[in-house]
Amino acid sequence: MALRTAMTAGVAVAALVAGSASAAAGPRPSAQKPTVVLVHGAFADSSSWNGVVKELLRDGYPVVAAANPLRGLHSDAQYVRSVLASVKGPIVLAGHSYGGSVMSEAADGDKDVKALVYIASFAPEKGESTSALAAKFPGGQLGEALNQVPVTVPGTGAGTDLYIKQDQFRRVFAADVPRKEAALMAATQRPITSAALDEKATRTAWKSIRSWFLITRQDLAIPPDSMRFMAKRAKSRTVEINASHAVTVSEPDAVADLIVEAARATTR
Repeated sequence: MALRTAMTAGVAVAALVAGSASAAAGPRPSAQKPTVVLVHGAFADSSSWNGVVKELLRDGYPVVAAANPLRGLHSDAQYVRSVLASVKGPIVLAGHSYGGSVMSEAADGDKDVKALVYIASFAPEKGESTSALAAKFPGGQLGEALNQVPVTVPGTGAGTDLYIKQDQFRRVFAADVPRKEAALMAATQRPITSAALDEKATRTAWKSIRSWFLITRQDLAIPPDSMRFMAKRAKSRTVEINASHAVTVSEPDAVADLIVEAARATTR
């Protein structure tokens, strides 16, 4: 019995070492499963996907959470295209909020991207801007909660950064996130330039790549009717959930489930 226990312990340690070495090497393409690339939106960073990443890794999916620059739609899309180019094999691409606008632009024509998953997100048509879509239907309350900060943007000169006022952040962005966690999100939020939200789309990946759409019914940042309009236009498989705009934080299981559904449907 002692010998058997020692052998079992040795196998477990070897598995842990192998797993650690694999994690240190970064995500690798899988013969069975695509790599999931995640694109965060405005007023957030890649850590907003942490709960989702945990679930996807548990299910055996390689994951890359891209650092969306939030400086301009076309330059942000160019950056995300470079991230996609670094991934070998099939990709499921998911975007939250403004991240959906970026991935729609970035993935167009990329044959490795097998599915698009819009999470409380934007899917612009050519000639549409993110800001115009946000205002297309009533119900959005984000605009009144924004602070405008003049900044110097490298390469383009003067610009305006947008932040959500910290005392308004939980109400309009993360109402179903615990208060202390929402306060941390408010303090560490990353701004987006007003120019990025006003820049018009020139490419529409959702016209050629299958898409899924998670609609957040309690969203005060993007009106649910605006999301329904975009999802219907894109012929997306649609799921609705009672959640705030910060659904990647408040309901990571539901987000991961939809991403896995898209992965299974497009790579089996």
